[in-house]
Amino acid sequence: MSSSVSELKERHAAAIETVNSLRERLKQKRQQLLDVDVAGYSRSQGRAPVSFGPTDLVCCRTLQGHAGKVYSLDWTSERNRIVSASQDGRLIVWNALTSQKTHAIKLPCAWVMTCAFSPTGQSVACGGLDSVCSIFNLNSPTDKDGNLPVSRMLSGHKGYVSCCQYVPDEDTHLITSSGDQTCVLWDITTGLRTSVFGGEFQSGHTADVLSVSISGSNSRMFVSGSCDSTARLWDTRVASRAVRTFHGHEGDVNTVKFFPDGNRFGTGSDDGTCRLFDIRTGHQLQVYYQQHGENEIPHVTSIAFSISGRLLFAGYSNGDCYVWDTLLAKVYALVGSVGHHSGRIGSYHLPFPLQVVLNLGSLQNSHEGRITCLGLSADGSALCTGSWDTNLKDILIQELITVMKLKVCQYISVDAQFDSLQNNAGVIQSKLARFGLLEGTGGCSESLGSERLVNLLLNLRFWLTSFCCFLLP
Repeated sequence: MSSSVSELKERHAAAIETVNSLRERLKQKRQQLLDVDVAGYSRSQGRAPVSFGPTDLVCCRTLQGHAGKVYSLDWTSERNRIVSASQDGRLIVWNALTSQKTHAIKLPCAWVMTCAFSPTGQSVACGGLDSVCSIFNLNSPTDKDGNLPVSRMLSGHKGYVSCCQYVPDEDTHLITSSGDQTCVLWDITTGLRTSVFGGEFQSGHTADVLSVSISGSNSRMFVSGSCDSTARLWDTRVASRAVRTFHGHEGDVNTVKFFPDGNRFGTGSDDGTCRLFDIRTGHQLQVYYQQHGENEIPHVTSIAFSISGRLLFAGYSNGDCYVWDTLLAKVYALVGSVGHHSGRIGSYHLPFPLQVVLNLGSLQNSHEGRITCLGLSADGSALCTGSWDTNLKDILIQELITVMKLKVCQYISVDAQFDSLQNNAGVIQSKLARFGLLEGTGGCSESLGSERLVNLLLNLRFWLTSFCCFLLP
């Protein structure tokens, strides 16, 4: 018996060595095929970098309410509400336009790690260390203590729930990722698991799954990131195996996000890099990495793409938030410097067309903090970031949420003619006022002088003429 066991061990070791050898050969072959990356090709085509002016970033408002570290946030598709999850054991639903709280939901388990809005904005989901994904219907009546009751509890994971996301255009299905190395597609109506991805299947992740992202162009496809340093593409119709596995990172893959066209996705990792992959070829297209000291490699905690895909926003564990040019792989500036965040959620407006942000370290008190989450509104007009600072846990300072928007109204089309802008000046004025983009309006529809409006339209015409090429394929 002992001889057969030792023989099996030898065969197992030999098999592992063969697998590692084949994996290395495959890696070398892929490197040979990747004769150029996105940045190299873009430079060869003469693509110009995007740029920012000193006044192109505007911090609109601050939402105060959380009393603990903010771990997760999400926008509604209407772009006017945000849900945030905090260590204080509450979900808060904010009106991003008025700074008001519409709901403060006390959670069954305070150790929440993720939250998400349903596509219709009628319900929110959250999960954490209790291994349960809880669903709250925002239209349900509160109980006698004023708390919103749980409308559905999705139980089945054997580890913490690290991420949850609703299937686009469906309030009845949701995908979660977990520390039990699996992802699960849920039927919220019945509370049952529809499919389990990974686990006992050999093509699944071999460590905790930290993040999921569902394709906006094909809701049957989603990608997951894991502590096994890989990202995997899944088809909800075939749960038994991953469609493709993506290698390249040398640390935990903390965050994944689909590119706007649905053919690519981005990742962020503990190795300090963001990477762009193509789901059709399985190739790595680009690495986004800012040089640091040997012992100063901040982890990438969260990423988001601009609506055109030209910009990649990345939050880091040292409090930085870089804005990358996805074509040229250059980082131009920061949304906040090291120590900018202090247990805060912040967001800033971008000018039209999409450009890179400036350093916000001078706009707020400098504190060391970890950016834990960030997200872009559905129309690309606002970026929101969430953070915490371990050095301030004993001071009991209040957590903050700051919301930022585009300085130029997103309703104006790239193809709009200047004459049509003049003819619709009143409509544009009302929309600018609605979003608080007129000086002194505070979000109210105060009239704008005709001279100022004409000057604004002239500036719009210049921006559209000069920069619309950056949004073209």
